[in-house]
Parts: sequence; C-alpha cells; structure tokens
Amino acid sequence: MKYKNPVITGFYPDPSVCRAGDTYFLVFSSFQYFPGVPLFESRDLVNWKQIGHCLTRESQVQLKGINSSGGIFAPTIRYHDGRFYMTTTNNTTNQNFYVWTDNIYGEWSEPINVDKDGIDPSLFFEDGKAYFMSNGKDDKGISGIVQCEIDIGTGRKVTSGRSVWQGAGGRYLEGPHMYKINGKYLLLTAEGGTEHLHMIVCARGDSLFGPFESNPENPVLTNRNLGGYEIQGVGHAGFIHTAKKIK
Repeated sequence: MKYKNPVITGFYPDPSVCRAGDTYFLVFSSFQYFPGVPLFESRDLVNWKQIGHCLTRESQVQLKGINSSGGIFAPTIRYHDGRFYMTTTNNTTNQNFYVWTDNIYGEWSEPINVDKDGIDPSLFFEDGKAYFMSNGKDDKGISGIVQCEIDIGTGRKVTSGRSVWQGAGGRYLEGPHMYKINGKYLLLTAEGGTEHLHMIVCARGDSLFGPFESNPENPVLTNRNLGGYEIQGVGHAGFIHTAKKIK
C-alpha cells in the first residue's frame, strides 16, 4: 500500500484509534470548538472519511467562555461488547467524562462523569470489568499514571485510584493507554510536553496494576532530535490489531 503523510490534513491533534470488525475509527482533540471530537472512519488506515462528531449537543459539553487551547483534550475511543466509548477531559472545567453509542453513525449519550483528576483519560476492559486511567495523583497522593476500576454504567469508582507507573524520566507524563499483548500488560504513554520534545514511552508488566518495567529502548517514537522535518511534536500514539494483514 502506498500512502503520503499526512493521511488526514488539517487541525486534527491527539488521535486515538479503535477497530470494529473491518472498520477503523479515529477521534481527535477539539479544544474550544463545537461540535466536539471529530470522528473519522477507514477500511485501510490510510483513506479516512469524517462521519461526524461525538459531542454534538450543548448538554454534553461545557464550552461557553472557554479560551483558546482550553476545553476538550486528548480523547480515547474504544469498542467493547458492541458499544463504542469516547472518554476525554474538559481541561477548563477539570472534568473527566465519557459518552457511548451503540450506533457509530448516530447520536452519543449524555456524559458520564468520573471522579478522577488529571487529563488524557483512557478505558481498558477485561474479564467483564472496566478500568479508567489518566495522569494525576492517586488516593494516597502519589503522582503518575493512576488507574481504578469503575462501574461502566454510572462512572462510579469501584476501587480507589492507584498510581501504577511514574514514567521513564521525562516531564509531563500523560496520554496513557493500556493493552494486553501475548499475556503481558503494555502501558503506552507520552512524555516531554506538547512541543518539539514530545515522545512516546512504554512499560510492561505481568499485572494490570503493575509493577511496570520501563522499556530500556525508550523513547519508542519521537522526532525530538530531528528539527526541520514536516512531522514534529510526535507524542500521542496507540496500538491497533488490524482486521487483516496490511501490505
């Protein structure tokens, strides 16, 4: 397959991807703009078409009076048991929340708030349970990537927040995503700040709550030492299991 970067032109920062069947879906930060969280679909991860937004009603998101670069930060999209979830932060009101839909081409639910601080929230599902994570401090005041189990129907915390990883040594640990690959838990995060020092780092563990061992080859993706290139500030990423081998 031949492609040319950028595969999506324009203002589409902080992408998050999921797959349902043979179709892939992308969401992006939308900050102070409404409707919020642009939604795209693709069959090959190269040719993308916008199919709508996740936040289309004023009841879903508070954006009145929000300044430039405030508002909706780094959404995550996930597909689980036939339902799509988009979780995000309103960085101005300091509220983490998620919305859901059973019809990706239709309307999304009213927001479900989660009593958890930090930004860049993400969901992980396993064995009938839902886990919520973001950066911030846990219930004991320990900073890092903080994770807890939640009731996915209400957003209520089932367990207390627990800091599971403090990063690879860079500043501004953020953008966490959890995966289970070959029996191991892989935590993918961003560090370095949303600028030219941005980078992707990861850690691996045997348990969902750690301990996590930092990859000795971190950062696994960055353009921090490659000034002058068209693509810079690379710092949010995710993994996707493809429906078939892509050539």
